[in-house]
Amino acid sequence: MTWVAHHEKVLTILKWIGTATGIIGALIVALNIDAVGIGFIFFAVSSATWTYAGWMHREMSLFVLQVVFLCIDLLGIYNWLYV
Repeated sequence: MTWVAHHEKVLTILKWIGTATGIIGALIVALNIDAVGIGFIFFAVSSATWTYAGWMHREMSLFVLQVVFLCIDLLGIYNWLYV
């Protein structure tokens, strides 16, 4: 397997991890249980993986969106778990 093929396979796995963690985070927040901070952790993992994917695919609109979401997720983690 070439480096490019391997890298694309890793990116595909990361994008699916980002999708799954985003869904889990949304579900946790939507259930309105005492775990919103954990939901933001899942959102942050999702945003981080999609930020990387956006950068690697040179999709600047996706990259910028996910960087902003990651900042918001970190604010949510701070507010829900540390304040």
